[in-house]
Amino acid sequence: MKVVICGAGQVGYGIAERLSQEDNDVSVIDTSAALIAHITETLDVRGYVGHGAHPDVLARAGADQADMIIAVTLFDEVNIVACEVAHAIFNVPTKVARIRAQNYLAPEYSDLFSRENVPIDVTISPEIEVGRLVLRRISFPGATDVVRFAEDRIAMVAIECMEDCPVVDTPLQQLSELFPDLLATVTGIFRDGKLIVPRSSDQLQTGDLAYVVCDRDHTRRTLGLFGHEEQEARRIIIMGGGNIGYFVARTIEEQQPRMRVKLIENDRDRAVLMADKLNNTVVLHGSAMDQRILMQADVQEADLVVALTNNDQINILGSMMAKRLGAKSTLVLINEPAYQDFAGTAGVDAHINPRAVTISRVLQHVRKGRIRSIYAVQSGRAEVIEAEALETSPLVGKALRELELPEGIRIGALYRDKAFIRPDGNTRIKAKDRVVLFAAAEAVRHVEQLFRVSIQYF
Repeated sequence: MKVVICGAGQVGYGIAERLSQEDNDVSVIDTSAALIAHITETLDVRGYVGHGAHPDVLARAGADQADMIIAVTLFDEVNIVACEVAHAIFNVPTKVARIRAQNYLAPEYSDLFSRENVPIDVTISPEIEVGRLVLRRISFPGATDVVRFAEDRIAMVAIECMEDCPVVDTPLQQLSELFPDLLATVTGIFRDGKLIVPRSSDQLQTGDLAYVVCDRDHTRRTLGLFGHEEQEARRIIIMGGGNIGYFVARTIEEQQPRMRVKLIENDRDRAVLMADKLNNTVVLHGSAMDQRILMQADVQEADLVVALTNNDQINILGSMMAKRLGAKSTLVLINEPAYQDFAGTAGVDAHINPRAVTISRVLQHVRKGRIRSIYAVQSGRAEVIEAEALETSPLVGKALRELELPEGIRIGALYRDKAFIRPDGNTRIKAKDRVVLFAAAEAVRHVEQLFRVSIQYF
């Protein structure tokens, strides 16, 4: 596949890195010569210095032969125009744009981005995607990651196995026998810096991070089985009143009115705007690293502090100060990969990587076959994939024990007739089933083949 990426920042770099590793033909455009030099020196991609919305620059990057353009510059208008030019002049089949301003995405303008109007096939709002992830993490304390699949009926939960975890040293197959009515499957394990796609005979160990696919209604029970029975936060402090902070506060007001939320915003005009827009949230004007402001927000009584400013240092240091002043737990937004590596040792209880969320959304539109949803874990070392099985798929009709699945793939659940099915050796996949599976990065190409439309289908 030939892909043109506009924007060589963190998101653009991450997308280029993943696509180039999979032998795609990737061209990257950016106005920064330094960013282009860095990306071409470290990745197997072509780089072009220039404006991503200019026709001559797109032409040099090979837009006339591109299968897809992915516009992820820092400016919405550049992303929009780049897609329009790619459509009008080069007839690029698939156009993806990152849109940050919520004004473009208001419900009353839902038909704005369409072939008849502004020809963008996929719009991605990092703020909304990250906001939804924050809300899921708030709803399921004890999970280090939570993602939904199959019309929100299936969840993938990442759970840390602590010293008192009751399921360690037990073969995974035995767990299914001990809890036959629990709709959950361990599909991946991150241990000592290595990713493992387990077999039924494997065991969990203390310190493991387990990736479990489960029925949405069994999420809390699954967490409890792993020894995580933390109570849902009732008193929350949000640091940062930007798009993400506002989205989280507003959604909590609408869906969880019993929660008590206080929001700290450093910009006075933005703080006044938030106070006007939010009904039950207490808005405080000041710095998230100001101890006086934190005490004014009753940080010592907070169940959870969520740091969502645009500054990683403020998020990390502010959450550390909040924890020292008595906050029970912290959830921190961290953009810089280097900071994510030491966040845990700095006292951060949990962190969110916004780049990973955006890249996952882009990848599901790049993947071949009937791929419906994707979520990348551990910096792309594996993906949780939801795919639809077609009549021509080699998976259909055979018992799972008869299938010779490629190494590095483990099926976690089937979704059929709006019901969750926990797979075992006797399970047979039917056409139109949605399959949620865990795949190591090197096995993703096999997943695409398993769910790809074959010539016999037509």
